[in-house]
Amino acid sequence: MKKKTVISKNIFNTERFLKDGKPVVIKTETLYGILGNALNKNTVEYIYKIKGRNTNKPFIILISSISDLKNFGIAPNEIERRLLSLKGLTVVLDINNPKFRYLHRGTNSLAFRIPAKENLLKLLGRLDFPLVAPSCNPEGKEPAKNIEEAIKYFGEKIPIYIDEGENLNKKPSTIVKIKGSQIIILREGNYTKQDLFSLLKKL
Repeated sequence: MKKKTVISKNIFNTERFLKDGKPVVIKTETLYGILGNALNKNTVEYIYKIKGRNTNKPFIILISSISDLKNFGIAPNEIERRLLSLKGLTVVLDINNPKFRYLHRGTNSLAFRIPAKENLLKLLGRLDFPLVAPSCNPEGKEPAKNIEEAIKYFGEKIPIYIDEGENLNKKPSTIVKIKGSQIIILREGNYTKQDLFSLLKKL
């Protein structure tokens, strides 16, 4: 029987697919992404395969709260905790657990973000696992701006696509890492350096 691809406008319709180890396409606060269970190695490797992704490049991981880092045996320091509390900011943390080599790909670090997008954060709260969240495109292609482009890229390789309209946000998430007492900006996007220092003073 021919597989059917589901197109929905309700993000919570992805829940059963995610729990079954399937990848889904959802719009994050920055762009459309391919999301899947970060604790399921087969799911992660499948996403690498369909994207044709460089296998040495780790995926960003979405978490619902800082307590989710316990899944990875990571205890962030105070500055890292404050940065992670800024929803939509991606923070790179060290990880030495060989169990998660399939995620860190030998880099011994992982990038985490608590989404600023409310319905995505609620979805994460209904799951008992974090989600890898690479952009929705094959390696070397432009990220999908809408569901039509996403389906053109991946078709029935992904069982469900959540249609939330055109992605008008051109900025990726800002990625930071703490080195000693310094905040190193690895990629500037939705937060500028000035934004970060201003917001951290208020925390």
